[in-house]
Amino acid sequence: MKKSLVLAMAMALGVTASAYAANPFSDVPAGHWAYDAVNKLAAEGVVDGYPDGTYGGDKLMTRYEMAQIVAKAMAKGANVDKLAAEFADELDSLGVRVANLEKKADNVKITGQIRASYKDVSGDKKDNNMRLRSRLFVNGTINDDWTYTGRFHNEQYVNGNDGKGSAAEDDLDFNWAFVSGRVGGVKMDAGRMDFTYADVVDVRGDGVKLAYGDDVKVTGWVFKGNSDIDMLSDDRVYVAGVETSFGAVDTAVRYYRADTEFDNEIVEVALSGEVAKDLVLRASWFNGTADDKAETLAQKDVDTNGYLVGLAYGGAKASEVGSWGVYANYSDRPFATYLLPTNLSGYADAPYAYNADGTYSVNDAAAADGYKGFEVGANVTLAKNIVAAVKYFDLEEREGSKDAQTLWSEVVFTF
Repeated sequence: MKKSLVLAMAMALGVTASAYAANPFSDVPAGHWAYDAVNKLAAEGVVDGYPDGTYGGDKLMTRYEMAQIVAKAMAKGANVDKLAAEFADELDSLGVRVANLEKKADNVKITGQIRASYKDVSGDKKDNNMRLRSRLFVNGTINDDWTYTGRFHNEQYVNGNDGKGSAAEDDLDFNWAFVSGRVGGVKMDAGRMDFTYADVVDVRGDGVKLAYGDDVKVTGWVFKGNSDIDMLSDDRVYVAGVETSFGAVDTAVRYYRADTEFDNEIVEVALSGEVAKDLVLRASWFNGTADDKAETLAQKDVDTNGYLVGLAYGGAKASEVGSWGVYANYSDRPFATYLLPTNLSGYADAPYAYNADGTYSVNDAAAADGYKGFEVGANVTLAKNIVAAVKYFDLEEREGSKDAQTLWSEVVFTF
């Protein structure tokens, strides 16, 4: 580097005195004519030197190396217009590389969620537990069309109860790992993820989701359950659906086929629409069949049609402090019309969950032809990214006498 160039660059950055006592380079000792200028440039991050700790002032510099120095000086606010004009082509190339590096630096993002919850179940099966659930989400960009998502999941049971009546230990799982992108006009998610249509199934699995279209969206899923919930564990499930809107009414028709021991087949027709500002009415009809070889469930003469109606107002938004919502649902669901809906997969899980031995009802499988009852809830954003919610379920067997009331409360922190 020429003496005049070093001095010009240092002057552009405002060097007026030997303000930097530290000697960053072994070949630029104190008293060297360029000591102040080089120290200033190094302190500002404009020059880096070589890995051996030398500045290499007597070495020839390529135009590209000089363009890098000019670019760094410009970023610090130095007036180097003449140099910028001289190295315009190299700076243009460098700009592309810098943009790519910045994009790469943001390639992986980590976000998280912490949920503190309490569940209290009364009725024929009494149970309660407090737990802290922590999740870290890892999102990465593969290219312009594809992304990657992973999730670490930890459960801490404050009172040592896993909600199933037995002692529980804290556990940590890496339970999401999937890629998302497009193949032609088809959106695809593939890997381990949650497969959720809340009124029929809510389970983690390994598989593929496909979606095509905008105004009319056609969806297809195939997956094998892998969660620690016995229902659907290692069973293959197929889902096909069509979703569209007719004016203000959103509609969906879906078909589910589950290769469980009961060979479930379910058709769902769902409607929802805003009947007043922020007030949404929804209704769903279900028709299902289950193989009558399931003798323990007495499935030969059971109902095959079920329904759900619900009304919701507003809803808490994590980014909007003070936002809130309330809702109420009523369900009458024969066993054959669902697999594992959300309201049975962790909130009101008694007495209607699958057991390890393959039976259905916690107490009397043969008597229980599904469930009926109501759910009400409310949520509010206490502070930015802090949302509190409470839910109450009162469910009972359709043909038996067992019932359960569940109170669920939670506070969710998102970061």
